Amino acid sequence: MSTKRLIRSTTVLSIRRGGKVVSAKKIRRLYNDKIVAGFAGSTADAFTLFSRFEAKLEQYHGNLGRAAVELARDWRTDKFLRHLEALLLVSDREQTFLLSGQGDVIEPDSGIAAIGSGGPYAQAAAQALAEHTELSAKQIAEEAMKIAGKMCIYTNDRVTIEEL
Repeated sequence: MSTKRLIRSTTVLSIRRGGKVVSAKKIRRLYNDKIVAGFAGSTADAFTLFSRFEAKLEQYHGNLGRAAVELARDWRTDKFLRHLEALLLVSDREQTFLLSGQGDVIEPDSGIAAIGSGGPYAQAAAQALAEHTELSAKQIAEEAMKIAGKMCIYTNDRVTIEEL
């Protein structure tokens, strides 16, 4: 008997430009709507991580950098958490971080970061648009996600965009 594997893929994109930050796709607002967080990977795992991350934000009074570092440390060392398979992309008005279960806390130099199956396509498109156009962060996110959707079979054209 063969079991068909369910494919769960996504693309999450974060762009910082003109004093605004925009995130697109599987995202939610955290910490009194001051932080936008997106995930790629297992939905159940991501919700566990969101819950833990929200607790860290409360513990560190909304300090995104400190909460990100502490979650990454716990994620890497905790026996339960280290088996969770997801990536988180979190942003507030000043900072963006990519978090992984290997303890990575990456702050992109360009203000543009993406995760998920179409992440490399969306990030490349967003980077090119940011460098060669005057489009707003929201417009860049919309166009980059359209481009990623044309290149990645797991990225569709249904996009949710949140702006801080």
